[in-house]
Amino acid sequence: MTNSGSPTVRRRRLATELRRLREAAGLTMEEVAQSLDLSRATISRLEAGKTARPRPRDIRDILKLYKVGDPQREAVMDLARGARERGWWEQYKGVFTGTYVGLEAEASSIDTFEPLVIPGLLQTSAYTAELTRASLVHDPAEIDKHVEARMRRQEILQRPNSPRYRAIIDEAALLRPVGDVEVMRGQLRKLIDTHPLEHVTIQVIPMSTGPHIGLWGQFVILGFPDPSDRNVVYVETPTDGLYLEEPEHLERYNLIMQRLVADALGADASIAYLSELIDRL
Repeated sequence: MTNSGSPTVRRRRLATELRRLREAAGLTMEEVAQSLDLSRATISRLEAGKTARPRPRDIRDILKLYKVGDPQREAVMDLARGARERGWWEQYKGVFTGTYVGLEAEASSIDTFEPLVIPGLLQTSAYTAELTRASLVHDPAEIDKHVEARMRRQEILQRPNSPRYRAIIDEAALLRPVGDVEVMRGQLRKLIDTHPLEHVTIQVIPMSTGPHIGLWGQFVILGFPDPSDRNVVYVETPTDGLYLEEPEHLERYNLIMQRLVADALGADASIAYLSELIDRL
């Protein structure tokens, strides 16, 4: 088990390891809960990665019950301690919900399709502010907090170990006015400015393509560097989102992404299109 910079990913790894160790010990959740005087819900939440601050005492007791010795025991305890840390995103309460940003922060690859808006990691602050107002947030301080949080997220594309990032954007998202002309020009310039970045690829699906496989909605595929971490498909909803990890789901969405890449303009042609669109505004 390797360590991770994201407490969300550590929590996920801890959950996987606890489930594996319980099954290797031949015990059910009910038997573990009864032996340790814990509720079954507590064990279930630990194995689902839904316990935000796993208690070291509980983890230690579980490992003792499973007869796990060193060095494996200490490796699991390291995961448990790391899972209790706070990610930078936790200071933005009310902005981020669920675990997505914590997973994104540790991803080694991010593939996204957006049919309606510019992807969050590529937005300008002005564009983000306009979208935030449209989501019925009117307090200027709250809008500023949303913008600051979004810009903080984008730092992952500037760090030395940036993930490989591919964004497929439907032309409808580029033609939808968000703010005034200057806001849209600034947003399009930001997309164009990513072109020299080797790890960032932007492709546009033109309207002339007609109906395509992505019209049903947005999604993100997150890949992780550690083979023990399952990749995730994230589908956004107004409250949190769906996190799909089953092999059949991943295979399906990877095939969808491949089809979208084939339907879209190439990277160079997409940048040329964006330049032409700025001239038309």
